[in-house]
Amino acid sequence: MTHDDIRVLALSRPEAQEHPHFDRPSFRVRGKIFITLPPVGEDGVRKVVLKLPPLVKESLRETDPAAVVSLGNQDKGGWTQLDIGRMDEGKLADLIRLAWREVAPKKLKAGEQA
Repeated sequence: MTHDDIRVLALSRPEAQEHPHFDRPSFRVRGKIFITLPPVGEDGVRKVVLKLPPLVKESLRETDPAAVVSLGNQDKGGWTQLDIGRMDEGKLADLIRLAWREVAPKKLKAGEQA
């Protein structure tokens, strides 16, 4: 999966919009960020940062530790950085939907077509 694939999936969520966040793309619903796309690293690693429920983040660390990349001092709450190349595409698509649901208002989630 590429950053362009993630962009398409993120923008397919209800009311999702793309806005810059510290010179990188971010995807928001009603002003709340649910995904950011860090630049490709010097090592060629493509990453994505998702707002996930803390229990999902911990589960990923246990079940797929090679895919979870530390955010350093920002590694708190549900913010989770993943190495895109180490993630199953279907699982990553599910996580994008979950990240949207993590920040979307209840009424918007209630009307969502999964």
